[in-house]
Amino acid sequence: MTGVPASAAGGPSGARRAAAGAASPAAAASGTVPGAAVGRAAARSADGEEPSGAEHGTPSGAGHGGPAGVAAAGAEESGTVLGEDSEDSGSAVLDAQGDPKPARGAKLAAAAVNQASVWNIANLLTMLRLLLVPAFVALMLADGGYDPAWRSLAWAAFAIAMITDLFDGHLARTYNLVTDFGKIADPIADKAIMGAALICLSGLGDLPWWVTGVILGRELGITLLRFLVIRYGVIPASRGGKLKTLTQGVAVGMYVLALTGWLATLRWWVMAAAVVLTVVTGLDYVKQAIVLRRQGIAERKAALEEKEA
Repeated sequence: MTGVPASAAGGPSGARRAAAGAASPAAAASGTVPGAAVGRAAARSADGEEPSGAEHGTPSGAGHGGPAGVAAAGAEESGTVLGEDSEDSGSAVLDAQGDPKPARGAKLAAAAVNQASVWNIANLLTMLRLLLVPAFVALMLADGGYDPAWRSLAWAAFAIAMITDLFDGHLARTYNLVTDFGKIADPIADKAIMGAALICLSGLGDLPWWVTGVILGRELGITLLRFLVIRYGVIPASRGGKLKTLTQGVAVGMYVLALTGWLATLRWWVMAAAVVLTVVTGLDYVKQAIVLRRQGIAERKAALEEKEA
């Protein structure tokens, strides 16, 4: 009908399109909607053309469920231009699915926050234990290795090393301070201080060499065994293993001190108990490694058969 406004001819829907066409120039002037989009919106309003998907009451393109339509509708409603830099517009940049993209470098920042610093309290205790090894050897061998005063100082260094061994792992697990450095340095520090004490004691004639050989051979062998079966799983530390470590520490500490009388007899029995626990727990770890390996091989075989089927 000639002379009838497009909004009247199109009914309420046409009125809405006319209002959108009237608002578009103002939005274009503010720089929030592209000029090409304004022109197309005005042309559709003037011709009375129904945008695709409008019959379903959705914005253009959204009626088809397309990601681009959803993103475009979200951009027009919020008054931002799709793909515009968030620093310039003050809004988040949308991806292809219409979701806000993370800020530039956000993933790297999050990774840096999640990664515990190497200079944390747990690692510092481990470093202290490593530094105590040469100090312990020097004190142990000072003045021929038989001076009670120097042996007492050596015992103090050994005791500090054993105590820090109890705390650094607990702190790392409790406060999420586990690092790659700690995983490597902690077992090295444990074996170093114990090995240094045993070798010094055997070298001075206070402890038979076969005892040193059994304890160090077991420690090194189980460590190697853990690495060999790590592809199938991790051998957890048992209660017997923790009791063995405690007994070894007490026995070696008593041998470091220049004890006489019934205390010298007592330390012999404590060391005997440590040797027994060393052998028994070592055999238990070997058994666990064999079972773990068999289970791992069986699981891999079952997975391959399922994949082929």
